[in-house]
Amino acid sequence: MTQKQLVEYSLADGTTFLIEVDEPDRTTAVERVALPSGQLVLKAQQSFEEALDKVKPVASTIVSKLRSLNTPADAVEVKFGLKLTAEAGAIFSSVGGEVTYEITLKWNQNQVK
Repeated sequence: MTQKQLVEYSLADGTTFLIEVDEPDRTTAVERVALPSGQLVLKAQQSFEEALDKVKPVASTIVSKLRSLNTPADAVEVKFGLKLTAEAGAIFSSVGGEVTYEITLKWNQNQVK
């Protein structure tokens, strides 16, 4: 069973919040900080925004490619899992088992040629 650990992330405005993540392995250099309550947590090595910035180009590419289909869908839904870690930030994780992306394309019947 994987041990869990709290990680403190910060926003650009200085707001901090905690996220529960898998305990990093002991070889990873991650700073531990104390909350006002005295509880020790890990400090994320990047801000929350920096972690999510890694996701934007991937999501943008997926949407752009799907919009350029010969018969573009009326609605496109892309689902993917993100996992936050103290050391790597946001990483893609599987959704519903081994699937990384779940894509749903929708067409209105009267618009399909």
